[in-house]
Order: sequence, then structure tokens, then C-alpha cells
Amino acid sequence: MTQGLTSPRRPLPRQLAAIDIGSNSFRLEIAELSKGRYKRIDYLKSTVRLGAGLDADGMLTDDAAQRGLDCLTVFAQRLQGFEGHQVRAVATQTLREARNRNAFLTQAHQVLGHPIEIISGREEARLIYQGVARLQPSELPRLVVDIGGRSTEIILGHGRTISSAESFGIGSVSLSMRHFPEGRFTRQSFREAQIAAGAELEEALQQFSSANWREALGSSGTVGAISQILQASGITDGSITPQGLRWCMEQCLKAGHIDALNLPGLKPDRKAVLGGGLSILYTLAMHFDIEIMKPAKGALRQGVIFDLEERLLAARDRRQPDPREAAVRELQRRFNVDVAHAERVRNRAQTLWSGLQPDRARLAGRDESALELGWASALHEIGMMVSHHDHHRHSAYLLGHVDAAGFSQSQQRRLADLVLGQRGELSKLAERRQDKRLMQQVLCLRLAVILHHARTDLPARVARLEPGRARATLLLQRRWAEQHPRTLHLLEQEATLWSRQGDRELAIQLLG
Repeated sequence: MTQGLTSPRRPLPRQLAAIDIGSNSFRLEIAELSKGRYKRIDYLKSTVRLGAGLDADGMLTDDAAQRGLDCLTVFAQRLQGFEGHQVRAVATQTLREARNRNAFLTQAHQVLGHPIEIISGREEARLIYQGVARLQPSELPRLVVDIGGRSTEIILGHGRTISSAESFGIGSVSLSMRHFPEGRFTRQSFREAQIAAGAELEEALQQFSSANWREALGSSGTVGAISQILQASGITDGSITPQGLRWCMEQCLKAGHIDALNLPGLKPDRKAVLGGGLSILYTLAMHFDIEIMKPAKGALRQGVIFDLEERLLAARDRRQPDPREAAVRELQRRFNVDVAHAERVRNRAQTLWSGLQPDRARLAGRDESALELGWASALHEIGMMVSHHDHHRHSAYLLGHVDAAGFSQSQQRRLADLVLGQRGELSKLAERRQDKRLMQQVLCLRLAVILHHARTDLPARVARLEPGRARATLLLQRRWAEQHPRTLHLLEQEATLWSRQGDRELAIQLLG
């Protein structure tokens, strides 16, 4: 059942929406940000239990997928009138795991009307912390924990800066299904669940030890649910303590089964995952010496909204960096990229791209394709750190698998396809040929790499692209081309390649 549903109304331009497609619940948050202040406009939540719908083969069942689509249909009604740049939808662990996720994502996109990004565990952790840090600011070193349906994120931070973030493949849904499958509570099942949680979290003992933080916050439905139980029962003021967690487990054991469990503050939709959530929280408290954990004000969905705001500010004001730029610079540093050359290729590729676009697209200020092309250009040689031979293949692998803050897994795969296509035969992109936008980006990147193959600067007006229905024309200054016969030779070879393998012809025309 979806909670908080209100009638659709025309959104204001400054309203932003975040959709959190979690393993237990789907959430929609609509907020308005003004001068750094956060105002919630609407909040919808539905207990979908998508994570419970993964079968033994890692396939999302039809029933679970349909529950998700039904929920997104409701969300789509509330989002009527929102433009694409006002909405961001992210999916977490269940869709990271599901082998048939692409089929679900295709249907979900059609139902929702907005694309859905699968984010990595560390990206999820980053966004969780961003939501907490902005809505509950503090200068104390803090530990932030988020227990989701199939994963648990742990973050160390100070102010708005993250010092360490990890994601672990254990959650309230998965642990409850494994150790409390019939809804029965026994001491043995709690013990086994805690051992399983401890085995998953043990590698983080030193990284997140109590010596590294001064306050602990919990950001998730699990923490919120147990906090409400403890407060409503008069055990604590809502703070989560080891003693309070032991009391909760004793109440579960006295009840014996979720159907007999009747605790103050416990909502019916939380009963099925309470055993797993309690086991993870108690294990965390014991392993990391957490004497008191307070519920946090922020969560993933608020972090998504803050991140979306930063992207939009960057699109409107070039002086405001897109948050993903920091990740690109860090990857350049980590893989010892020739930054000067990467910038040459980036500027050239984006100039060529601009020539292929109608004026309306160029002036929109939100050309995500141009941004993607720029990031791919900036990182097209990171594979050089592995080997100069076939470095484009190494670059593609790294971009598809490295942790890059701000990027979804689907966007990283797109960047990987772009850098894979920067050189060599186009046949390796045969499965992507129907994506006209991607092939346009590949064309611009390849031409930029060729034009700067000597790793030198060139005058800005040396080359430009003009669009056509089935042909792109590269316009070159004749005098420059005559002075650079080797580059012209490579460009002519490129034109031959596109006529044989590409989605369009490439013509070269000398001017002047």
C-alpha cells in the first residue's frame, strides 16, 4: 500500500523529486530547495519487498516485478508535470543483483516516464551520507549506518566530507528470509543470523572502529522502526542501545512468531523483516562498540535530491562544478592520465558534438550527452596504466567497474562503451548501433583522438562537424590539412571505416 498519496498538482520549477527503489520499500520524495533550506513537499512510500522476489537463480520473479511496476504507476501519477531534469530515480542492491534487471528497467522506465539508474553500493553510501550531513549538520566525526533490505552501508565522515564508505551484502530482507523463513523466532535463529552478519561485517572492524568517530547515526527504515518500538515501549527515548536491542529480541522470543508479535510502535509491514534487522543492528553494536545510535534525519532519497540540485546548478552556472567532475579528476590522478592531452581531446570532442546538434539542444544547458562525451574524453586513456597495447579495452573495463562517485552503474557502462569505441574496428559496438546518440558520441571522440594524435594543440577553428540525415561532414581548413598530411590520411581512413561499419557516412571536405 502506498502511504502519503496526494493529488497531482503542477510542480514549481524549483521542486525536485527523488525515487528510491529499495529492496524492501519504494519511496518518492518531493522537495523544494531555496537558499540551502530543504522543504518537503510530498512523501510517498510503498512496501514492495522487491528483495524478497529474487529466486535462487538471482532472477526477479514476475510477482515481485509487478508489485514494483504497480508502485511506480502510482508514483508516475504524482509526478505528472515534472520535467526530466527535476526527477532522479535510483535503484539499489536487489537490482544490482537481479540477472534479469534490464527487462524490469525497460518496463519501469515506460511506466514511470523517467529513467532508473542502478547505483553501486559505495555510491549509495555517498548519497546517504550527503542526505544526513545536509539535514543534520555536525562537526563531530560520525559513523552513519544504513540497513537496507539486501545491503548495509557504513560511512565515516566529518562535516560534509566522507573519509570512508563501504557497502556490505547483508540486509534485513535477505537475513530474515534466510534465518527466519517461516516467521519463527528462536534463540538459535538469532544466533545464526548474528554470526552471518558478523562474518560479512568483520573485515570492516578496524576501518570503522570506535576510535574513528564520536557519534553514531542510523539512516534507514530498520533503524527508524526499532527506534519507534523502543520509544513507544518506554525503553529508551528512541535511542538504540545494546540493552534496548536485547529487550526487543526477548519480546520476539516470547512471541515466538511474527503473527503473535504485538509491540507498541511496530508497524505491520515491518514484522517480516524485524528479525534480520535486529540481528544486524545488534551485531553492529557489539562489533563496533556502539553504545548509543540515534536515528538520522536524512537518508538516500534526500541525498539524491541534494546531488540533483548540484548537477542543475552546474548546468546553469559553469563556475559551479558538477559533482561528477570531482570523480573524473580523482580517476585521472589515480591512473596517472596525461591531463593536458585529455583536455585537448575533451574540448575538441565537445566542439564537434556541438556542431552535430540543433541550436535548441546546444542552448538548453542540460545536454547530458555532451557531459558524458566530456567525461569519456577525459578518461579515454586511463587504461594506459595497465598497458599501452589495446589501452582502449583496458580503459573500457576500468570505467565499467571502478567506483566513481556521482555516476550510476548504467552511466559508467555507457562511458565504457564510448572509450571502447575510441579506436579500432566499429564492429565491437555492433550491439549498440541502434543507439544513434551513442554512435554520434563515438564519432566525435574518434575524430578528436585522431586530430590530436600527435598530442599537440591545434587552432580551435581547424575542424568542425556538420550534420546530415545519413552523413556527417568534417570540414577542415585546406591549408592546415595540407600541412598535416599524416592526420589527413588517418581521417580519410576513418571515413572509409564509417562507410563500411558505421551507422552513417563520414565525408571530409576541405575549405579555403
